[in-house]
Amino acid sequence: MIPAASHPPTAPPRSSAWSALPPEYAIPDHAPSEAEARGYCRHLARSHYENFSVASWFLPERLRQHFFNVYAYCRISDDLGDEVGDTAASLQLLDQWETELNACYEGHPRHPVFVALAETVRKFEIPKHEFADLLTAFRQDQSVSRYETFNDLLGYCRYSANPVGHLVLYLCGYRDSDRQQLSDYTCTALQLANFWQDVSADFAKGRIYLPLEDLRRFGVSEEVIRDGENTAAFRAMTRFEVERAREWFAQGMPLIAKVERALATDIELFSRGGQEILRAIERQDYAVLGRRPAISKTRKLALVARAALGKLR
Repeated sequence: MIPAASHPPTAPPRSSAWSALPPEYAIPDHAPSEAEARGYCRHLARSHYENFSVASWFLPERLRQHFFNVYAYCRISDDLGDEVGDTAASLQLLDQWETELNACYEGHPRHPVFVALAETVRKFEIPKHEFADLLTAFRQDQSVSRYETFNDLLGYCRYSANPVGHLVLYLCGYRDSDRQQLSDYTCTALQLANFWQDVSADFAKGRIYLPLEDLRRFGVSEEVIRDGENTAAFRAMTRFEVERAREWFAQGMPLIAKVERALATDIELFSRGGQEILRAIERQDYAVLGRRPAISKTRKLALVARAALGKLR
């Protein structure tokens, strides 16, 4: 629980590493008002992620701001790990961000995200580790660029994806391990779909999320990925990975029937959106190198319409 009030410690000096990010990301010297902090999170969520804005249409009004607050935390955390372009600077910023997370739980945050998030944490009694686990994944990205086995990759997804699903469940009043497990299947599947969609983009950042054991099994070298060669072997491997991701989506689908209708609509929207990414990969005959598979606006609208109709039943 967050204390109602506490005296803040002396603020640490701000790092010049923040200059690599939007200026509004930096930790201010003084905390904004709660109203200003809520507005900050609302603006960040609505301006940075189209799919989140679409999904938020289906959320009850009473939950919308809390989803904005959680999204803002996830968005900036991800950018600290992925958009700085310097490993040492990213690690430094992630440490400062975690210091603010600790301050949030101790009652004296300064960053608007944590000022807003403090109310969310108090109201829904969210354990701090759900937020901190995401930072574990972003730190791991600074030192680990290859995964030997699929189980190793699942270990990464445990921190990079699954906490997001847990946070959503907490906001909707669900705290049980059974629903969290189903959510983990869906969140991991979404992460896998993004990995298979972004092989070239990730390689440009020095990372390969395809398990090395699978590269060897299908006879695919890293040079094939580097050179953007969509060989028959590479496409066969990608097909294997796509089918594996589909299995994880299928394991998570029962969650839709175990939550209230508003959340079920969002889960279905994101789950079917992830599966649509897999279909886009399939339509390209699994040739994802140099050509990122994308969902057309028409397909996105169809997914939203389907989710909306489901809500009206």
